Amino acid sequence: MTPIRILVVEDSLTVRMRLSEVLAADSTLQVVGQAHDGQQAIELCHRLRPDVVTMDIVLPVMSGLAATEHIMAHCPTPILVVSSAMNRGELFSTYEALAAGAVDVLEKPVGSEDDGAWERRFRAAVKLVSRIRVITHPRARLASMGQSWADAQNLALSRPTPPRRRYQVVVIGASTGGPHAILEILRVLPVPFPLPILFVLHVAEPFGVAFAEWLDSQTRLRVTYARDGELLSRKIGQVTMAPPDSHLETRGGGLCLTQAPPRHSCRPSIDVLFESAACEYGGAAIATLLTGMGRDGAEGLLRVRRAGGFTIAQDEATSVVYGMPREAVGLGAVERELPLMDIGPALAELSGQQDERRMP
Repeated sequence: MTPIRILVVEDSLTVRMRLSEVLAADSTLQVVGQAHDGQQAIELCHRLRPDVVTMDIVLPVMSGLAATEHIMAHCPTPILVVSSAMNRGELFSTYEALAAGAVDVLEKPVGSEDDGAWERRFRAAVKLVSRIRVITHPRARLASMGQSWADAQNLALSRPTPPRRRYQVVVIGASTGGPHAILEILRVLPVPFPLPILFVLHVAEPFGVAFAEWLDSQTRLRVTYARDGELLSRKIGQVTMAPPDSHLETRGGGLCLTQAPPRHSCRPSIDVLFESAACEYGGAAIATLLTGMGRDGAEGLLRVRRAGGFTIAQDEATSVVYGMPREAVGLGAVERELPLMDIGPALAELSGQQDERRMP
């Protein structure tokens, strides 16, 4: 069996050696290079063509974010961000790296973990990331064709969308690749948007604590974490996220946070949100399942469709991982399968509005 070839990027010699030693302890993993700054990471990635890059965010010469953006544009390679979650600035840079094409994130070891627990999670994450087929980051791919991302979104607006119904809520779920996907969708929605948007994202602990704040800074729509008991009528035109480690449901016109057992090993679970929307709103719900590994959200999407709501899944070509959408398609849960660039415009039209670029 050919070992998984890994490039370790970390500015601290002590941490870099530890990461390399942890990986070397598994015969199926091989460290083929080490880089201490972002520029060296790019050079080694081009020269060595590793199967996986483990990427620190705070680096000298060139940041891990800048290195990630370059690698995903010019030398697409699965990237596992191995970073600290100790401060807001580093968290925001980690989210930006995920939006730029990094596949997943794992916190650095802090020394208080159970014996061997972090090491096992690190090796498992590297193996998982290595199986993901990454592509050139969409922005770079469109640029190479002489077409901007905004141009592609404008073209998408002219494509036919389904007949309008009277909708009351939009629910969205995403996992691996989700930070980039949700950002691109929200950036093209009209402001004001006439419906509340509820969103579940699978993101590794402890990196979920500030994602809503970061997303709020990246889009014109207000983005906040849900609070138990909030009225959905007061969230119109806003994006409300499930907070880390809590399921988000809609009940009696309000939001409900629960500590019910994980679903598909996930809490928050997309299925829990979608099923509650199907029960509460029936045909007045729009549910969208984005890129992600596993099957969370597929059964919930089917519940929404059976209740008369409109269901959308991200297509394989634009998904970082087509796992969750594939499961939904296999169940017959998907009314419309769309490329990522078409989903925001479709939501805008389904809600009864057009993107402001098309408005007089």
